[in-house]
Amino acid sequence: MTTASDPSCPAASGDSRTERVREALRRVIDPEIGVNIVDLGLVYRIEVLDGDVRVELTMTTPACPLHEYLATKATEAIRREVPDVGEVGVMLVWDPPWHPDMMSAEARHQLGMA
Repeated sequence: MTTASDPSCPAASGDSRTERVREALRRVIDPEIGVNIVDLGLVYRIEVLDGDVRVELTMTTPACPLHEYLATKATEAIRREVPDVGEVGVMLVWDPPWHPDMMSAEARHQLGMA
């Protein structure tokens, strides 16, 4: 298993399939904010195990109405950009709660916060 959230694991340092999944998720834009879900800090974990992909993502708020939309778009992006994966599961998680500090410098810049 590779876990993208752990900097000591191979996924964080360049496992190609995990990195391809991460790049696919960068193509998923939050339509309300206009920034991709990776740079927004919504993707908490990417795991690739025996070719299957599991993604844990969150929303900026539990009241966000876009959870199904973003989960569907994430699954579609992974299937389109990384066709050599097996099952794709996108799970919504709330722990830890999302905070603006989780955004990348690029997202802060896009939003005029940097």
